[in-house]
Amino acid sequence: MAQVRLGEASGRWLLTATVLGSGVAFLDGTVVNVALPAIGRDLGADLAGLQWTITGYALTLAALILLGGSLGDRYGRRRVYLIGVVWFGIASLACALAPNIATLVGARLLQGIGGALMTPGSLAIIQASFAPADRAKAIGTWSGLAGVTTIIGPFVGGWLVDEFSWRWIFLINVPLCAAVVWITLRAVPESRDPSATGRPDTPGAVLGALGLAGLTYALIAAGDRADVVIVAATGLLGVVSLLAFVLVERRRRHPMLPPGIFASKQFTAANLVTLAVYAALSGASLFIAVQLQVGGGWTALQAGAALVPTTIVLLLLSTSAGALATRIGPRLPMTVGPIVCAVGTALLAISIDRNPSYVVDVLPGVLVFSLGLVLIVAPLTATVLAAVDDRHAGAASGVNNAVARTAGLLAIAVLPLAVGLSGDDYADPVAITAGFRTAMLICAGLLAAGGVIAAIGIRRDVLPAPEPVSQDA
Repeated sequence: MAQVRLGEASGRWLLTATVLGSGVAFLDGTVVNVALPAIGRDLGADLAGLQWTITGYALTLAALILLGGSLGDRYGRRRVYLIGVVWFGIASLACALAPNIATLVGARLLQGIGGALMTPGSLAIIQASFAPADRAKAIGTWSGLAGVTTIIGPFVGGWLVDEFSWRWIFLINVPLCAAVVWITLRAVPESRDPSATGRPDTPGAVLGALGLAGLTYALIAAGDRADVVIVAATGLLGVVSLLAFVLVERRRRHPMLPPGIFASKQFTAANLVTLAVYAALSGASLFIAVQLQVGGGWTALQAGAALVPTTIVLLLLSTSAGALATRIGPRLPMTVGPIVCAVGTALLAISIDRNPSYVVDVLPGVLVFSLGLVLIVAPLTATVLAAVDDRHAGAASGVNNAVARTAGLLAIAVLPLAVGLSGDDYADPVAITAGFRTAMLICAGLLAAGGVIAAIGIRRDVLPAPEPVSQDA
């Protein structure tokens, strides 16, 4: 397959298709945070129901994203990507029409399945389609623009909630998915792993989903003071299922999680950094959105707009951060970035209280956090993909995305329990403010741990050196 260059029109259209598709999936991982108080009021939901609105999506996304990556490698990355986009659009419509919290959670579970087919495919398409010299920069651009959709989600969501309804945060996905389908059909070449054969790893997918579902239910139920027998039984089911998942993957001829992929120490270290960083990012995003509205008395739009500077920083600097990591190696940015993020998170924990001022109490911490985040995203993604063979691009992307989503899933399930929130506490300004400060300090600690892991485990030379472009190219 002829490889495209980033400076060509074909490369720009391909990047647009992958950024827009994965961006929609990332958007729905954050946009719901700012709508939670409105959803709770409209549907009469308690804290556990609102947690499931977030974790239901993250659960199927994390559990099936490995399968999505391996299906793309086997049957064609463009084909599976398109199926995921269409599925996601239909599930988004179901979310928008949900009459109660149970139906909304069910639709979010379906939405996560579509995301699991889309997300690993976007990165695998980039890795397989771009020339080696352009991959790190393309991934940096993808990371920055997809990251922008993640961060801008609360702003757009807040505006839609205040001006229209929380249902519009899901309806907006439908035309976006239609645009992705059109661009992908016109601009994205098909690619696959020629060595991928055999049937899909259904047992692995089922066991992975059962394991994550059992642990998530147990953690949320424990926070909601459910029967101890139910909590213990579902937690045990989760642990046993995950252990069985490991055993099954080691024995299958064509597993969706190839055990050999972890033979690369760089791949393992990068995923440990991902686990720590994305747990913190998910937890901090949730608590900032709720605290500013419930504890600070802000509107949904004001709370969503609080992180707009992060969007601007990512948009301006992510491509440069990817190029910098290619020149000096990823270890330094991946070490410094999480630690700077930790400082920004700690500042927000200390400064945001009841009725905070944006300029004095919120903006300084957001700016510090943003500068750290831009150092993390592109080098981390490029390191994961560079650590494995190109033929495993889908599986590697799937593993890293699964780790990121699992980290967010566990953070949303654990943090409210860890800080003592349950029931209707999400609507109590005093309870939310006390829980917010503790949760943010925990997130700062996780970010600092991610920086330490990168300093110890990431090499400088894991990314390919840039190649000069021929004058005749």
